[in-house]
Amino acid sequence: MKKILFGLLALTLPVLIHAQDDQGGSSADDLAKKLQNPIASIISVPFQNNFDFGIGPFDGSRWTMNMQPVIPISIGPEWNLITRTVIPLISQNDVFAPGSSQTGLSDMVASAWFSPKEPTPSGLIWGAGPVLLVPIATDELLGTEKFGVGPTVVILQQAGAFTYGGLVNHIWSVAGSDTRADVNQSFIQPFVARNFPGGYALTAVAEITQNWEFDASSGVFAIVGSKVVTIGKQATQVAVGPRVFFGNAKAANWGLRAAFTLLFPK
Repeated sequence: MKKILFGLLALTLPVLIHAQDDQGGSSADDLAKKLQNPIASIISVPFQNNFDFGIGPFDGSRWTMNMQPVIPISIGPEWNLITRTVIPLISQNDVFAPGSSQTGLSDMVASAWFSPKEPTPSGLIWGAGPVLLVPIATDELLGTEKFGVGPTVVILQQAGAFTYGGLVNHIWSVAGSDTRADVNQSFIQPFVARNFPGGYALTAVAEITQNWEFDASSGVFAIVGSKVVTIGKQATQVAVGPRVFFGNAKAANWGLRAAFTLLFPK
């Protein structure tokens, strides 16, 4: 896994630092600002790679690639429906026992937000709707074997070069294997971002999970630098940054996030 990590860094960092924006600075800046908004009216397909190390008592490691297409759909003159489907692909070693390994899909999380096309008079951008947990894991150790539902809400504000806000959801299991623990879980994701000329951005985000069944909390804090670039004719954002874990159910000792996002502006 470390060879994959360093190989990905070697590919990502030069692009992030030196890549030129063929669309012009203003277009890159506009796209970078829209990407700070989880419910912006832009089609994007992120491939978010998370590399985590020091997992559990056996010092395990895990690579998680979250493919999470975001698709806005106009449902009238005043409203959008924004869908986001997160499909994780996981490869991990020494997590459950020394020498053990698992590779495959984890459970899918699908969210849909109904959102006004225009901000409120005070500038707030918001969306609310359902979230679904779909048990598509290809290995029982990579998923919950439970189907779950719940609500999700996004609230944010963009002021000048800054974007700040948060995403919240809660999922209860309603069906699935009787031999597996029920899902009763909250997810909270506050974030703040600062955009810079040329399509650059710096984002600080916390991802906090509270498992109410076991009264356990875990979280990760990431600082990610990103840049919007054009690869051929394809608008893309590349990003990289460290991950730091916390909570009484700390998932790992440390990690790194490296992502690229395909952009399809209207």
